[in-house]
Amino acid sequence: MKAPRNQAGHHHLERTQAERVERDQAERDQAVPARAFRGRTVRAGGGLSVRVDIRAFTVVALLLVAALTASVVLIGTGDFPIPATDVLKTLLGNGDAGQEFIVNELRLPRVLVGLLVGASLGLGGALFQAISRNPLGSPDVLGLGQGSTAGALVMIVLFSGSATQVALGALIGGLATGFAIYVLAWKQGVHGYRLVLVGIGVAAILTAVNGYLITKADLVDAARAVVWMTGSLNGRDWAQVWPLLILCAVLVPLVLGNARGLRMLEMGDDVAYALGVRVERTRLLLLVAAVLLTAAATAAAGPVGFVALTAPQLARRLTRSPGPNLVPAMCMGATLLVVADWASQRAFGADQLPVGVVTGVLGGVYLLWLLATERKAGRI
Repeated sequence: MKAPRNQAGHHHLERTQAERVERDQAERDQAVPARAFRGRTVRAGGGLSVRVDIRAFTVVALLLVAALTASVVLIGTGDFPIPATDVLKTLLGNGDAGQEFIVNELRLPRVLVGLLVGASLGLGGALFQAISRNPLGSPDVLGLGQGSTAGALVMIVLFSGSATQVALGALIGGLATGFAIYVLAWKQGVHGYRLVLVGIGVAAILTAVNGYLITKADLVDAARAVVWMTGSLNGRDWAQVWPLLILCAVLVPLVLGNARGLRMLEMGDDVAYALGVRVERTRLLLLVAAVLLTAAATAAAGPVGFVALTAPQLARRLTRSPGPNLVPAMCMGATLLVVADWASQRAFGADQLPVGVVTGVLGGVYLLWLLATERKAGRI
């Protein structure tokens, strides 16, 4: 009589386990749509599979639409306003002679420079913040903008250089500053906090040098230097478009090709070494790319502040994805700069502000809000 009771108990245990398994499976099935929204694996030929973050993809698409829409509106803005439909017709080659001259020769290069400068600053800022593992590790804080400004001021004050020579001086100044920061921060490798601290010190020194150069300039050169230092897209033409476009065409694929190594670097050097990443080689390569992008953008439009600082942070908050978010940061930077340029022309009537003033105000407000939020959360 005991055997049937044991057998019945055994069947009851099996039935209970089966119910538990079915319940767990049902919970997993209900959780699939939420996970599928966050990411999806797409299989290609040759055994290659790529995981696509649906939210990040959506954010990038919306930012591209916003950037292109703002660009069309900006092209139609000015002393001779042009409707958006006529702007599109002109860009497609169906406008009249007057509209083609205004759009293709005067306004389109300015907008393209804005898009390229914003994208370069957004990508450069994302690289610096990922390498330093610090949200304040941007070119504005590390002194690269001050270095480019010093190079430009040397050409303006000491040599009365042309616009091309000033741009070349800014590029050389930014590259030299990046090299100096890397050398000074090197001690058996370059670590994030040491890079930020050295950059802050170099920025302070270069700010003093820039102030001295302005005091040594005559009135005309000093006024020209101050205008350049505010950051502006006024007067930009195709001569600034092509160098930036070529540089981005080379560096953006190079950076995206090393995105996996950069993601590993964010987890620490030891983890990156364990996962097969050549740490110092990858870090140096990406630092050079970030310095080139930032210096070239500064040479084209002057030191446009806070775009490199805010674009990666805003992109990360929108995508809610870990990692450097390189493509979203690049799209966010382009959108921010074009929208800021439109605001500088429309929000203040006839008194147009340089775009660097607008980005500085917006970036400063965002930085204060970010600090207040972090303090409220108890992280600072």
